[in-house]
Amino acid sequence: MTALTSPQTSTTTIDRALLRAASALDAFVAARVQRRATATPSAAIQHDASRTQAQALGAIGIMPR
Repeated sequence: MTALTSPQTSTTTIDRALLRAASALDAFVAARVQRRATATPSAAIQHDASRTQAQALGAIGIMPR
């Protein structure tokens, strides 16, 4: 996050707009990261799990579908 800490700093309209835009972008990125962290496993992970299961079935003599 960006913060202006100096009490003598005067902010212009452009500065405030840029800070608002940066804050909105931070919120968007944080929401996206949180959503991706709780997402279901990807297709590659599911494929690996089904391959592992097929190999286990093949090891005991059962032909996988």
